Amino acid sequence: MTPPTVLQRRIRVLVAKPGLDGHDRGAKVIARALRDAGMEVVYTGLRQTPEQIVNAAVEEDVDVVGLSILSGAHNTLVPQVLEGLKAQGAADIAVVVGGIIPDEDARHLKELGVAGVFGPGSSLAEIVSFIRKAARSR
Repeated sequence: MTPPTVLQRRIRVLVAKPGLDGHDRGAKVIARALRDAGMEVVYTGLRQTPEQIVNAAVEEDVDVVGLSILSGAHNTLVPQVLEGLKAQGAADIAVVVGGIIPDEDARHLKELGVAGVFGPGSSLAEIVSFIRKAARSR
């Protein structure tokens, strides 16, 4: 008799819109693509503070936090999320960022600990694949 397979927990991703940016179409497209790829997605909605995002990530026990930022405030908001996760003992949660991020800023965010940065033109398949790898490394 073959032993029963153990069900693996689905990858859990928190998709968040920090700051005052009110454009969420991209975040919703990403959330749907991740859901369609079999992941559990928690979407926090618009205008979340870094503290709200960190608290939701910890409370929901997510593997990855995806931040969608089009406002240009990524150099302020992303470090606050990273610091908040570290303070909560959740620095192992991978953080990915999407939006209009200049190359120099993307390099800086990665130096701070961001796992990946995705700009306009990134394919949904590329993002899904990256998040799967980031979640496995947790």
